[in-house]
Amino acid sequence: MKITELLTKHTIKLNIESKEKENVIDEMVTVLDQAGKLNDRAAYKEAILNRESQSSTGIGEGIAIPHAKTASVINPAIAFGRSKEGVDYESLDAQPAHLIFMIAATEGANNTHLEALSRLSTLLMREEIRKQLLEAETEDAIIDIINAHDKDDDEEEEENEPQAPSSKGKILAVTACPTGIAHTFMAADALKEKAKELGVDIKVETNGSSGIKHALTAQEIEDAPAIIVAADKQVEMERFKGKHVLEVPVTAGIRRPQELIEKAVNQDAPIYKGNGGGSSAGSEEAESKGKSGGIGNTFYKHLMSGVSNMLPFVVGGGILVAISFFWGINSSKPDDPTYNAFAAALKFIGGDNALALIVAVLAGFIAMSIADRPGLAPGMVGGFMAYQADAGFLGGLIAGFLAGYIVVLLKKVFAGIPQSLDGLKPVLLYPLFGIFLTGIIMRFVINTPVAAFMSFLTNWLESLGTGNLVLMGIILGGMMAIDMGGPLNKAAFTFGIAMIDAGNYAPHAAIMAGGMVPPLGIALATTFFKSKFSKRDREAGVTCYFMGAAFVTEGAIPFAAADPLRVIPASVIGAAVAGGLTEFFRVTLPAPHGGVFVAFITNHPLLYLLSIVIGAVITAVLLGIFKKPVTEQ
Repeated sequence: MKITELLTKHTIKLNIESKEKENVIDEMVTVLDQAGKLNDRAAYKEAILNRESQSSTGIGEGIAIPHAKTASVINPAIAFGRSKEGVDYESLDAQPAHLIFMIAATEGANNTHLEALSRLSTLLMREEIRKQLLEAETEDAIIDIINAHDKDDDEEEEENEPQAPSSKGKILAVTACPTGIAHTFMAADALKEKAKELGVDIKVETNGSSGIKHALTAQEIEDAPAIIVAADKQVEMERFKGKHVLEVPVTAGIRRPQELIEKAVNQDAPIYKGNGGGSSAGSEEAESKGKSGGIGNTFYKHLMSGVSNMLPFVVGGGILVAISFFWGINSSKPDDPTYNAFAAALKFIGGDNALALIVAVLAGFIAMSIADRPGLAPGMVGGFMAYQADAGFLGGLIAGFLAGYIVVLLKKVFAGIPQSLDGLKPVLLYPLFGIFLTGIIMRFVINTPVAAFMSFLTNWLESLGTGNLVLMGIILGGMMAIDMGGPLNKAAFTFGIAMIDAGNYAPHAAIMAGGMVPPLGIALATTFFKSKFSKRDREAGVTCYFMGAAFVTEGAIPFAAADPLRVIPASVIGAAVAGGLTEFFRVTLPAPHGGVFVAFITNHPLLYLLSIVIGAVITAVLLGIFKKPVTEQ
């Protein structure tokens, strides 16, 4: 199929009027809708925005390729929009986008459609084509340019024939993106073009929507010095056991091909040790830590998808609840003397609604991370059932993973239905059976024992003596500072939210105190031990005062990254002391976020602030002792 069977004069808009990303998306969706390509405009736009939330499709070089594969598309199509002035599309290179190609694929899109869409993404990697498209005067000229460069399948296969072996050795690569339409093939082309420039032989396997192309053979893997895996979805990793494997997001393959190829040639990548199955590839964390995935990383990836999407509800709802306490801790209750209508409204919005959704959102996005969009509804229903049954966060976690893997199983069960019925899967079969099965299991198997366990855990924490409470506070506070926003930090924070949900407010006091200490301690150190920090660090230290006060532990990351052996131990010690002191003073904190701004709603505000100050001072003093004087250039 030719690209211009999908891109027609009716889906071309030569002059985009909007300048902002979401407005441009709306404009392009309108083009497709008016051309009769969509049956549900709102659902298609939602699918486009959902893809954008994973990572911007503004890939740089003036190009953006928003895309979605959804049942709201009647016929596969491509819309083209152009802005000579440029659009702020949040592109990876931070430059304006001029050429916007919006790809609409049906749930049951066949291989010929997907191959045409794939070829479009590869054409856009060529500068001369982009220049011609930017200068074209008419819709017909756009069509002619695409036709002139659109190769048939035989020509495409010839281009993918292996190059002659080079002295630098042959490297292998795998590319994959969630939809398998655009980024998969753009990353592959970028790697192949750069390898050609560097005189390096390369073979790239693409995991696209139409299946795996140019699959790597066992012999090629055996002979390769290293493998690049540029992927944002599951790819088969076990075959690379014992090889140097460089795992990066798919956008890194587009933006940094030379760096990746040079690292592969030099075998500057960790050895993949295997885990007995597939692996999730493509996280920045895996790249930075040199890890190759595994069951633990896959679990963490799904969990963090839930936690990251839950956080806006926690922060927004929690701060609204905290503000409502200005009029009194019971000011939202109509029968209390301190009752205030505005405080009651804040409590209703933040507590009864925003915070009431967090377990459902957590479960929904865990399920969506596992099974894509079909997992969202069963996950949210399961999470909401857990919330209603007092099974809390633990019930929500179980519901999320349960719903996700139920939908994965349903996809396999319904894989054999006729292709003509593919459109029924996302709108009928997956939600119907996914919600039913998840709901039945949650109601009759999960909720009751989990609710009993959460009740036991809450009662046990309340019965702890001072010594045990202090130890718990030390551990939770220290966890907040070890990786400053990483897995341990998020694990402690999630535990604290779960305890608030269960009615125990002591653990989160230690957690918030511990999370505030690293940036506050660093800020104090840059103020009182100026000779130990450069002028640039001292200026950054001022920002840490505000970030620490607002419970943004990540404010300490630049300092920790520059000097981890000194900054991290000092931060952990100070945070652990602060956490331990809050438990020693029996401080309770019902707000899930807010830093020093919610200190007044604790049962002991001054003791809570004193704990934080002591922890921050300890961190500052240790940094003053550990760090060496800096000589300014």
